[in-house]
Amino acid sequence: MQATVRIERYADQGRCVAHIDGRVVFVRFALPGELVTVELDEPHEREDRFWTGEVVSVQEPSPDRRDPVWPLAGPLSSGGGVGGADLVHVSLPGQLAWKAATIREQMTRLGRLDPGPVTVERMPGDEELQGLHWRTRIDLVADDEGRPSMRRRGSHDRVAVDGMPLATQAVLDAAADADLWAGGFPAGTRLRVVAAEVPADAESDVPDRRRAVMVGGRVVLGSPRIRETVALPEGRFDYDVSASGFWQVHRLAPLTLAGRVLDLVRRALDGAGQGVLWDLYSGSGLFTLPLAALASDDSRVLAVEGVREATKDARRNLAAAGLDDRAVVRCGDVARVLRVVASGRDRAWTGPSSRLSPIPTSSSSIRPGPVRAPRCAARWPPQEPGTSSMWPATRQVWPATRRR
Repeated sequence: MQATVRIERYADQGRCVAHIDGRVVFVRFALPGELVTVELDEPHEREDRFWTGEVVSVQEPSPDRRDPVWPLAGPLSSGGGVGGADLVHVSLPGQLAWKAATIREQMTRLGRLDPGPVTVERMPGDEELQGLHWRTRIDLVADDEGRPSMRRRGSHDRVAVDGMPLATQAVLDAAADADLWAGGFPAGTRLRVVAAEVPADAESDVPDRRRAVMVGGRVVLGSPRIRETVALPEGRFDYDVSASGFWQVHRLAPLTLAGRVLDLVRRALDGAGQGVLWDLYSGSGLFTLPLAALASDDSRVLAVEGVREATKDARRNLAAAGLDDRAVVRCGDVARVLRVVASGRDRAWTGPSSRLSPIPTSSSSIRPGPVRAPRCAARWPPQEPGTSSMWPATRQVWPATRRR
C-alpha cells in the first residue's frame, strides 16, 4: 500500500513522523516538511497504534536532502536496504540539525528539562570525507556464495559488498591485504576487520599490532590484540584490546570522549583533597587510565565493567602504564558491585565506602574514600554492549560509555 503524506518532524531510529487518517506513520528516508510517497511495511492492515514505511518518491524535497553517498544503504526502491547509515540521504548540516533536535526532544520529553540551544559538533575531517570513512571496525558475514555481505533491512537476504564506504582507509587497506573482497568463505562465516587510528607522532614500530582481519573468529592478518593510542594532556596512553572486543568505533571518539571526561573531572576535583573516581561501564580502560594518571596520591579510581575480557584488558593496560596502584577494576553488574563495595564486603576496598555517591561529572564521580590493590570479583553475568555515536550518516547522538 502506498500513500502520499506530508512529513512533520524528526523521530527515532532515523525516521520521521507523518499521519495517515489520524494514524502515526514512522517513515524512513524522509525529512521534515517534505511531501513524499510512502510504501507501507507489511502487515499494515493490523490495528496497531502506528505503522512504518519507507519513501519511494519525493514530490517536494527538503533543502537538507541529498543523493545517498552510499546507495546500498539508501531506500529499497533505489536498490539499497542495507543497514548502518540511516541518515545517508541527509546533507551533513542537516545531520547535525537532526541530532540537535533529537537531543532537545529527549531532554524535554523524557528528562523534563529545558536544555536551551543545542549544538552538535562535527569531528575534524568528517566534512572533507563527506561523512564517510570513520569506522575503525567493520563486521560482515559470508553469503551463500561465500562473498562478504550485509543483511538487507527487514529480511534475511544477504547483499554482497565489495567495499565499505564507512570504513577508514586503514581498515580498507587491511581488508585488501587479506583479499577479503574476493570471497571464497564458507556460508555464514563471520568476518571482522579492525585497524587502529594511529596518532601522527605515535610509535611506528608496532604496525602489525595496529590491525587485524578475522575470519570465523580466527586472525588471518595482523594481531589478535590491537594497540590503540590516545594522546591527552595527562600523557600518551597505550591500550591493548582484543580484536574481537569493543572499542569506540569512530576514529576520533576515544580522543574526543576521553578529553571531554577529563575536563569535567578536573573541574570536579578542583580543591578536593582526596577522592574516589568512579568509571562505570569502563570497558578496556579508555577513561580509567587517564583518570588514574589525574588522581592525586590521596585519590583512587574504581572501574566497573560487565565483560570479563574487557576487565582483563583494563588491568593489563593499567599495569603496563604503571598506574595499577591507583585503580581497582571490578567485573560484574555495576549496581551489584557498588552495593558490595558500599556494604564493606569487598575486602580489597577500605574506608568509608558506604558514603560513596555520585556527583554530576559524566560517568565519573568523586567522594572521599581510599582503596587498596586491585582484584577482580567476576561473579555476575556480563552486560550487553551499548552503542556509540558521533557517527556521520547514522542517527546516534550521545556516545554510549558502556564499553570503552
